[in-house]
Amino acid sequence: MNQHQSEKIPVGISACLLGEEVRFNGGHKLHSYIDQTLGEFFHFRSFCPEVDIGLGIPRRPIRLIRRDDEVACVDNEDYQLDYTQALIDSADAQRAWQAELCGFILKKDSPSCGMERAKVYDGKQVVRDGVGIFAARLMQNFPELPVEEEGRLGDAVLRENFIQRVYVMYRWRQLLAEGVTVATLTDFHARHKLILMSHCQKTYRELGPMLASVRKDTVADMAAQYIGSLMAALKKRASRGDHVNVLQHIQGYLRDHLDAGDKAELVDAYERYRLGQLPLIVPVTLLNHHFRKHPNEYISRSWYMHPYPSQMSLQNHI
Repeated sequence: MNQHQSEKIPVGISACLLGEEVRFNGGHKLHSYIDQTLGEFFHFRSFCPEVDIGLGIPRRPIRLIRRDDEVACVDNEDYQLDYTQALIDSADAQRAWQAELCGFILKKDSPSCGMERAKVYDGKQVVRDGVGIFAARLMQNFPELPVEEEGRLGDAVLRENFIQRVYVMYRWRQLLAEGVTVATLTDFHARHKLILMSHCQKTYRELGPMLASVRKDTVADMAAQYIGSLMAALKKRASRGDHVNVLQHIQGYLRDHLDAGDKAELVDAYERYRLGQLPLIVPVTLLNHHFRKHPNEYISRSWYMHPYPSQMSLQNHI
């Protein structure tokens, strides 16, 4: 049986989302799901880059503007007050503790922390194609780090995707702490193959042969290349069809143990899941039931069947 963390996972977060009164108006944006539900599993490290660079509370708002084909972060009233470099420097100054994180939750629409679709003032136009300056630097410094905005966590698929990536990154951090070897890297991949298969068949086909060629003297470089490819692939949403393909693949390990009725029940569950009539937890639970009676070491060690603590109930909603 797969075991999850005994300690909370370190995750960075925009401070206002935990109720800290650091916004420009002296308020906060406490997010109850993040604070109360995810807070049971994640240890949050809060940070506000605007306060860090010396902007007061309360303060005049800042905004993103397009200037000479580049995006800058300036005072809302006085565009000569440019905070772009200060926010970049703030992100760079946090790299030591951010390197220990397994994810980061950012404040949507923020000119400092917005992950995507932040407002950019371009002359008389306002376009939503910006990224907060601090957020952009964070993602540049740590391209493999799972990053999400609090607003997008309301989408069940995006929420599950983010949390799954956080757990993958947590297990990767554990592997690095223990020391990467050819054997441990190969085992890590084996345990995550089915998750990868559900997100990106192309990367799934590429990483197997790549790891088959790893040697003791190349394992460090290969590990860095591997995690970059893996985390990029896992950002892609897993479709219902992709999950059905994985479920059918898993069923193959029960080939000699299922009677006609068992097979019909599974086929029906897959189809009803594919049509959106059932959540993913139903066919997964059926398969787990059969594997409890007919254990298979590979499947029992695969993280696909138990990607995160069951108490999170994420597969009930996708």
